[in-house]
Amino acid sequence: GRANVGKSTLLNAVLGRRNLLHTSKRAGRTQTLNFYRVGPEPAKAVVVDAPGYGQRGRPEWGALFDHYVSNREELKRIYLLINASHGLKESDAMMLSHLNQQCESSLAHNRHITLQAIFTKCDLLRGDAQKQLQRMQQEIFEAAPLCLPGIATATSSVQIGVDKVQQSIVEACGLGRVSTVIRHT
Repeated sequence: GRANVGKSTLLNAVLGRRNLLHTSKRAGRTQTLNFYRVGPEPAKAVVVDAPGYGQRGRPEWGALFDHYVSNREELKRIYLLINASHGLKESDAMMLSHLNQQCESSLAHNRHITLQAIFTKCDLLRGDAQKQLQRMQQEIFEAAPLCLPGIATATSSVQIGVDKVQQSIVEACGLGRVSTVIRHT
């Protein structure tokens, strides 16, 4: 997602930890791919926190991410986070389209990478939240027809959708159950 969309905050919630991933109000804090093993030894899933794109992003971060997606044989699913309170921006639509192409390309190489949107900060939506999320979902499908339906989340005072993200990860990895034992690698 774009810089400051809440990637690290959401991952902390999904992994059941408060401060495993460093969070900051300042955009662009995450500058490398950060890997987290999930589950008891031997950990069978790895979650990766990637730098954001947009105004605070850097071209070399995009090149690093593209290289990872193209070369990581074990990659199962890419989650693109979208700040629901800001709506789908042009940079989000461009990234969705790019990732959709990478998912299509993965099929030609006997890999099956899927893409799923996650709406962050849904608690900040004003008015008819459901209608706003449906509109964003339609825009996502227009940019990335292969994208799975989005998951609405919030991680402020009340956690919303975190369990659905956890279940999506379990399903993508083909695992029965993921423990909250995490190791930073």
